[in-house]
Amino acid sequence: MQRLVPIAPALAALLAANPLAAQKAPSPPAIDDATATATAEAALAAAPVFDGHNDVPNQLRDRVQNRINAFDFEDTSHTADGPDKPAMQTDLARLRQGKVGAQFWSVYVPFTADEPAAVQQVIEQIDVTKRLIARYPQALRFATTADQVERAMAEGRVASLLGMEGGHAIGSSLAVLRQLQALGVRYMTLTHNSNTPWADAATDDPKFDGLSDFGKDVVREMNRLGMLVDLSHVSEATMMDALDVAKAPVIFSHSGARAVDGHPRNVPDAVLARLPGNGGIVMVVALPRFISEPARQWAAKRAGEEARLKGLWQGQPAKLAEGLAAWDKANPEPKATIRDMADHIDHIRKIAGVEHIGIGGDFDGMPSGPQGFEDVRGYPLLFAELARRGYSQAELEMIASRNALRVLRAAEAYAASVADQPPIETLIGAPASAPAP
Repeated sequence: MQRLVPIAPALAALLAANPLAAQKAPSPPAIDDATATATAEAALAAAPVFDGHNDVPNQLRDRVQNRINAFDFEDTSHTADGPDKPAMQTDLARLRQGKVGAQFWSVYVPFTADEPAAVQQVIEQIDVTKRLIARYPQALRFATTADQVERAMAEGRVASLLGMEGGHAIGSSLAVLRQLQALGVRYMTLTHNSNTPWADAATDDPKFDGLSDFGKDVVREMNRLGMLVDLSHVSEATMMDALDVAKAPVIFSHSGARAVDGHPRNVPDAVLARLPGNGGIVMVVALPRFISEPARQWAAKRAGEEARLKGLWQGQPAKLAEGLAAWDKANPEPKATIRDMADHIDHIRKIAGVEHIGIGGDFDGMPSGPQGFEDVRGYPLLFAELARRGYSQAELEMIASRNALRVLRAAEAYAASVADQPPIETLIGAPASAPAP
């Protein structure tokens, strides 16, 4: 009789040689390209993409100074203006190709210490975005609620919502926050790249170790109003403080997973692990240096080389440019791909669950998306990649728009439940209990 090798010792030897084998879940069965494409198409037909962040409004300000009466949004593919200003990445034709059914348009204004100027500028961006939507009634539909989003999708229009990027644009005033909500803003990113006077950003030196007391009241008032609290751009401490205070689901309108790409703009696992308890979502970004660790490392090395060259060639910009061009030629930037985006989605699914994933491309806020996802036409290719990785049609529908709709509806439900509560009247420079003058 042939002697059989015991299975348990053999498996133990395998795991000893490769400890990661004990932790790695079995791979889903391979799916051929045709099946993956068909699954993605079916998912996007049933649940078109609800994207969390697009910077077309800022392009309108930068390119045409918000004068859009002659601006053609049906086709912007020919809008390049020199090497430093490539063509826009969004237009109506490409949104249709990309199966986009709802879009948060970012009414961003640059960070400035002059908060009153930021308040004026964000109102101008709300105005130009609403005017753009109104110019194309057959393609776009202004929306402020989940029901309106679903109706627009059913009509074949792109539901168009307003998201405000950067809390500096409320001028440290809850009254301004309330008026912006009344104008239709449905999320606010608490910071941009720099701290506000009440919240720490991910890419600035910490000032409050998260949110100040006033910042916590900003979150409370946003919840009361039904505005989504957006934690893209904020520090990890701010994320944690906001999750401690929030009574409604939060969003990350355009972020990745920090365990996959270490950029501080991305979401650490400790925060991802709290999302199921809050109900929020991470809308995965496409910006190459946020999704590709090699691209992020390349950017850091290039910044170091630029600093070295500036030290060598002070007052000689031509020498600096020559040296940097030579470095770029010798060190081409690694290219991010759709697979990198899918890796972030895989990781968030592992830590938080598929119920907590969305998509927030950041188009027209970056030079280009990754290969295969350079503009808003790329969503179907991303969803086909996810299908190849074993995501079901139901899961793809959740990622495309059902999760985002659930979060928006939950914020509305919480606001309705506290409709009898008075507005918060905290002033940034005064204790919450300070009497009215």
